[in-house]
Amino acid sequence: MSEREADGDWLDDQEAVDGEIPRLRTTVTIQHPRTIITRNSSPDIGFTQSVNSYSGCEHGCVYCYARPTHAWHDLSPGLDFETRLFAKPDAARLLRKELAARNYRPQPIALGTNTDPYQPIERRYRLTRQILELCLETRHPVTITTKSARVCDDLDLLAELARENLVAVAISVTSLDARLSSRLEPRASTPGKRLEAIGRLAQAGIFVGVNVSPIIPAITDMFLEEIVEQAGAMGARTASWIVIRLPHEVAPLFREWLQAHFPDRADKVMGIIRAMRDGKDNDPAFFSRMKARGVWADLIRTRMRLARRRAGIAQEKPLLDISRFRPPGPEGQLALF
Repeated sequence: MSEREADGDWLDDQEAVDGEIPRLRTTVTIQHPRTIITRNSSPDIGFTQSVNSYSGCEHGCVYCYARPTHAWHDLSPGLDFETRLFAKPDAARLLRKELAARNYRPQPIALGTNTDPYQPIERRYRLTRQILELCLETRHPVTITTKSARVCDDLDLLAELARENLVAVAISVTSLDARLSSRLEPRASTPGKRLEAIGRLAQAGIFVGVNVSPIIPAITDMFLEEIVEQAGAMGARTASWIVIRLPHEVAPLFREWLQAHFPDRADKVMGIIRAMRDGKDNDPAFFSRMKARGVWADLIRTRMRLARRRAGIAQEKPLLDISRFRPPGPEGQLALF
């Protein structure tokens, strides 16, 4: 058990945070799974396999769509999801074994599809770094999604992977208001730090994009254009967006958060969300779950298109190299044939 850590930079701006991050305790339970690659067959998700070295996320984002997965551990999607974490220290060893299988066919491995690979406990366990080291060794492509500036801790590995066309990074930025972000994402990096991370990655030659995600209508949507402009100036090569998703237990948690922080507009926010989700809090259907519909969604879509144009973001698509993959040997030595 250890005292919960923030991502290391909220205390740079005491006025913005004003002591709003509660001091809580985190426990980490070690897991020893038999395999580490998760295969995806969903037709509306742009990756086929992922690795999640952690379960639960200390960032504490109130809107996190992964919160309901904690029920698999008989834990709550609320505070348990943020404080009772799981780590898989064998992740890199298991991945090595799976990459060495004769029937393995390389496709980019996605990190950060469930919980953030650079959440604060990565500082202690370094599981994400171990996976990147293995990807570099085997010339295996990898993608990363994060809202942590801690991604720059691995700038050395990421730069080497980038020189081999093996990595693409997406950094999520939800607002440019540090106080608002401290309420939404109490232990993720501040917006300014995330934008700085985009700049550092781009300067190092790493393919990087910005996710304006999730967009919360009447709460964060007003930041869309400025986020895209600043990210473009920092070197972002793509800009994407997703409207907030509220699956299962996330919806009541988010409603409670709205009543606590924005009681004056809670009904308005939920009304707009439902207008984009066919009259429901959440739409779980393939394709439509990622792409909101209706007048509000069309407006955001138009705003994003214009913002990209003004920022000079060409929406390049990273085409990572899968042709140079080299299976690892059973003892960590690369196979000769």
